Amino acid sequence: MFVLMPFIFVLGILAIAFEDKIKINKAAIALFMAISLWMILMFDAYYIFVEQSSPLFQKFLAENPEMANSSPQQQFVSFISNRSIVYHLGNVAETLFFIMCSMLIVDIIDKHGGFRSVTRYLTTGNKRKLLWYISFASFFFSAILDNLAAAIVIMAVLRKLVPDRTDRLKYACMVIIAANAGGSWSPIGDVTTILLWVGKNITALHQISRLFIPALINLLIPLTIAHFWLFKKGAVLRVLSEEEQTDEYIPEIPDHSRKTIFIIGVLSLALVPVFQMITNLPPFLGVLLGLVILWFYTDIMYSRLHQMRESKKLRIVNLLPNVDLSTIFFFLGILMSVGALETSGHLGLLSNYLDNHIHQPYLISFVIGVLSSCVDNVALVAATMGMYPVVQQAADLAPYAQFFVTDGGFWTFLAYCAVTGGSILIIGSATGVTVMGLEKIDFMYYTKRFTILALIGYICGAGVYMVLFA
Repeated sequence: MFVLMPFIFVLGILAIAFEDKIKINKAAIALFMAISLWMILMFDAYYIFVEQSSPLFQKFLAENPEMANSSPQQQFVSFISNRSIVYHLGNVAETLFFIMCSMLIVDIIDKHGGFRSVTRYLTTGNKRKLLWYISFASFFFSAILDNLAAAIVIMAVLRKLVPDRTDRLKYACMVIIAANAGGSWSPIGDVTTILLWVGKNITALHQISRLFIPALINLLIPLTIAHFWLFKKGAVLRVLSEEEQTDEYIPEIPDHSRKTIFIIGVLSLALVPVFQMITNLPPFLGVLLGLVILWFYTDIMYSRLHQMRESKKLRIVNLLPNVDLSTIFFFLGILMSVGALETSGHLGLLSNYLDNHIHQPYLISFVIGVLSSCVDNVALVAATMGMYPVVQQAADLAPYAQFFVTDGGFWTFLAYCAVTGGSILIIGSATGVTVMGLEKIDFMYYTKRFTILALIGYICGAGVYMVLFA
């Protein structure tokens, strides 16, 4: 059964990748995969922990000498249930609460028209200018909000600005590249960077300072090519009629309140790294604090707008059900599956194999980035973190081990590669899959027109990082 575990994981990842074909939600697949792996751990515990000489199990017994008088079955149950599951679930919960609160803050801003009050300044009739405006808005919004939320917001704006679907598809594909590029240099820009940041593999300031330029190159190269290739010089958009520009939000909400909600929400996310550095508390508490402040403000605002009959619909307590629990369950399943593989020792075996046969940390990161174009990058990064525990900094540390310390070159380059590599194929990132669904973009449409652009940007950004910091 020990050998069966990695096969279950690989089959689960493949099923997730072909979710649209098999018509089973990826959250259900991920949860089933996690439960199956932990069940195998319990049923085949003697072989996995005793006959395989599990170092984690031996460490557990050494730290809990009172377990020496217990039966092997009691030792296995205590190790799996009380140590391993609780330990991994605690780490996963930090990430999931962070993601849930971030999603809710973005939804609150959007429902109150906060993004529309700001992004309307992107308006221009020139197609080439709009391409740059939209791409840079995606790049910076994704660093502040996360790339998925930024893409959803920008696509909502695009539907107002670009009525013609043929043109809008071109902008939408560039949004995927720009949002993933922007998400790579921010600790809250993508789920994978959140994992690396919460796991203390990389710090916020280090990531920003090292990856901003490579990420910018990752955007600028495809954007420059697209500028000349997608639209003719002087091409202009069709002008929206007044009927098409109607406000979809409750008109009684004052414009200054919308802007205030936008500012509070964005600062709640952008200042989370500052909160962590000042308090040394987990990041999810920082984003929870921002949510609470936003909650206070909106409740006070509604208490003053007595004439609003529909105000109850937008109160935060009524927006809580809008949180995408399917996505949360998906991340729970993936991360707990990886936790099971780490507990069983599979990730340690894979790590030793890579060290012995490749022994090039930058090459491993680069390959993981390419693989993330077709395999979920959350699973890849979570598995990689399990394979390579963070090494404690020391004066006599071997040169190879220095790649794996906090802010080591391996983790920094991995943050860039895992996020931006997802742009190579439209199914390679949550951003791409979401935009694909919103605009019904055909897989081959993106592959024929934008895969080569994304790949060029990925390689150029990686090259810039190697020149500057390798």
